[in-house]
Amino acid sequence: MQRASRLKRELSLLATEPPPGISCWQHRGQLGDLRAQILGGADTAYEKGIFDLEIIVPERYPFEPPKIRFLTPIYHPNIDSAGRICLDLLKLPPKGAWRPSLNICTLLTSIQLLMAEPNPDDPLMADISSEYKYNKQLFLQHAKEWTQKYASQ
Repeated sequence: MQRASRLKRELSLLATEPPPGISCWQHRGQLGDLRAQILGGADTAYEKGIFDLEIIVPERYPFEPPKIRFLTPIYHPNIDSAGRICLDLLKLPPKGAWRPSLNICTLLTSIQLLMAEPNPDDPLMADISSEYKYNKQLFLQHAKEWTQKYASQ
């Protein structure tokens, strides 16, 4: 019951006061199945890109974090080819930093921030991470190409 009322409240807030560049909605009328879109930030390799994400909210939410993955391919050291995201807020302690006080809006904002500021020291994609660290121009070129190819409308 807590999950349903909290999700309704969060979705209502996301609909009326969404963070800049982020939208989120119920998918197929299923309460625990959400979709989100994040716009690539200005002055980043993802600028003008529209990235679709899938959010699966577990029965134990908010005591367990939602499972979020990119549906749109993205060239990023912390996001793998299956769209999985390496972000401590998406994992339970002790390895992660999820707390029941966090919400979907906070997670989406954190993912948007991760897109703008990759963390090459905690990569899912080692090759992209080393490219980001040691040849940033090439990384930016690849990320822009992928954004144009997969995230342009």
